[in-house]
Amino acid sequence: MTAQSRAITAIRMLAADSVQKANSGHPGMPIGSAPMAYAIWKQMKHNPKDPAWQARDRFVLSAGHASMLEYALLHLFGYPLGIEDLKAFRQWGSKTPGHPEYGHTVGVEATSGPLGQGIAMAVGMAMAESHLAAIFNREGYPVVDNYTYVLMGDGCMMEGVQAEAAALAGVMQLNKLIVLYDSNRITIEGSTDIALTEDVQKRYEAYGWDVQQVADGEDVAAIEAAIAKAKTTSTPSLIIVHTNIAHGTPKEGKASAHGEPLGAENIAAMREFYHWEAAPFEIPQDVREHFAAMLPGFEKQEADYNAMFQAYQAAYPEMYAQWQAYHSKELPEALLQDDSLFAADKPTATRASSGTVLNKLNQYLPNLFGGSADLAPSNKTELKGEAFYAPGDRTGKNIHFGIREFAMAAACNGIALYGGLRPYCATFMVFADYLKPALRLSALMKLPVIYVLTHDSIGVGEDGPTHQPIEHLAALRATPDTLVFRPADTKETAACYIAALRHGLPAVMALTRQNLPQYAETSRDVERGAYILRDTAAGLPDVILMASGSEVQCIMEAADALEKEDISVRVVSVPCMDLFEQQDVEYQESVLPRAVTARVAVEAASSFGWHKYTGLDGKVIAIDHFGASAPAGTLFQEFGINTQAVIDAARSLVK
Repeated sequence: MTAQSRAITAIRMLAADSVQKANSGHPGMPIGSAPMAYAIWKQMKHNPKDPAWQARDRFVLSAGHASMLEYALLHLFGYPLGIEDLKAFRQWGSKTPGHPEYGHTVGVEATSGPLGQGIAMAVGMAMAESHLAAIFNREGYPVVDNYTYVLMGDGCMMEGVQAEAAALAGVMQLNKLIVLYDSNRITIEGSTDIALTEDVQKRYEAYGWDVQQVADGEDVAAIEAAIAKAKTTSTPSLIIVHTNIAHGTPKEGKASAHGEPLGAENIAAMREFYHWEAAPFEIPQDVREHFAAMLPGFEKQEADYNAMFQAYQAAYPEMYAQWQAYHSKELPEALLQDDSLFAADKPTATRASSGTVLNKLNQYLPNLFGGSADLAPSNKTELKGEAFYAPGDRTGKNIHFGIREFAMAAACNGIALYGGLRPYCATFMVFADYLKPALRLSALMKLPVIYVLTHDSIGVGEDGPTHQPIEHLAALRATPDTLVFRPADTKETAACYIAALRHGLPAVMALTRQNLPQYAETSRDVERGAYILRDTAAGLPDVILMASGSEVQCIMEAADALEKEDISVRVVSVPCMDLFEQQDVEYQESVLPRAVTARVAVEAASSFGWHKYTGLDGKVIAIDHFGASAPAGTLFQEFGINTQAVIDAARSLVK
């Protein structure tokens, strides 16, 4: 057995033994795809001694259930993941969870999670690489120059987000994206023939990809040759590698090898097949030496890059300063001091306010990079004067994602993961249903992706119930580590963007289609999530009125009417429940004192979530049913989301 064969067998045995010890996991794909994974990592530009090296190639395991494959690679190639970590696979507190998690295990580039999202995030990484390369590279100084590799399986190939992302990658001609498809033809229920019968090669060729086939997944030389050829193409590359799940075990080619341990007898037979005499989790010295021998080459690649980058810094000091600005998480002081960001003199839809703010931010944040799912004119997300990112102009900061909400959001995750850019994406709020799985991964990875979701209520009007978000705000607010902002006017809109940029978490901007008034009382400081917009002259109020977004107009008008009836009112704007929940008890009490139980909340969406602020004695004016097709003004009246409804509710509570 050659040194290379023994190295690949070590990957296989670590995967099989770890799954067996955990009595949980997916051994089949790691065993079958070990040769192609080895082929990728052997030639990949990376340095286990510096996993975050900026110029490294990226590797995304889109088939995240095969996590033990990546953990075995990380361990054997010399990343800080020890044998004890592998023994703790899928256990409490371990560095080796069931699926790879970004920020948890060193060397993992993405929380690939549910199938299909890994390849979609890799599309974003490849976009980011080409964009930054176009901006920063100079002749003789390739400061941004890496490939993005993906290992995907049959499950990824069936997911819709994969198709969206692959089509986008083809349009954008992302020639430094190389995807290896482990075609083992097995899923949990059996042969893929029961559900996957199309010609994948023809489909990807129709997307605009270069496609190669490797007939034998054990042929490392053929895989290496396919990767080398992929690097010469002008399009993204798909390498279809035909493998057998759980190759070399009694369960080879069987569905039972997919998602359950092989069993002690089958692993013993596997050891015999591969002539592997080492005990579980024991790596022979010659195998250790084989992997260690690669390390100097990896380290030299980084050393050479660092020397080149140092020369670049001296030759192009202005570009280096810009590089530093792109990679800084701090906001420029000039941005924070720019009063024009908050200026407005007429009723304006917050989607329009958002567009104005985005364009002002672009003056201070050169690394904004994003776009809309074919709705930029409605979402107001185009950066004026900037080009659109395209094969012929990689410097463009606007992106045409096409009508691909899920892939758009997943690609933005990839852009954020790549580093150096501030990604944003946009669509109508009702299509949050289409992108929510990617937003959830934004939250899991704590990625600062901004989601601009306009047409946020029944204010959509005539498009009808299919396009009027009702339950969406509640669903988005229920997502951990996600900031959902619903501003009431231009001032709050700008403040919400600043807060989102400061916090570094995924942020949703819920914005109106319809015009809203501007208020002198609104605050630039929405960092605390909710604040007193108007208050009584002295003492506690008789009633507290609270709302977000467009319904702040209702409570402001209601307050005027109620005060004429000698009912004292406190008006509270709640642009971000998530931030308000983070405040200390003293602040929360100062805004919503327990002594005042007469409370009314109003929002043109589901009431879910508001009762924790109104209590059992308060009232929530909301919509717990779907909308209808009619002009927006008619809908607000017919559904009782209006000033009079707030007045009536308040009166009933203070009698």
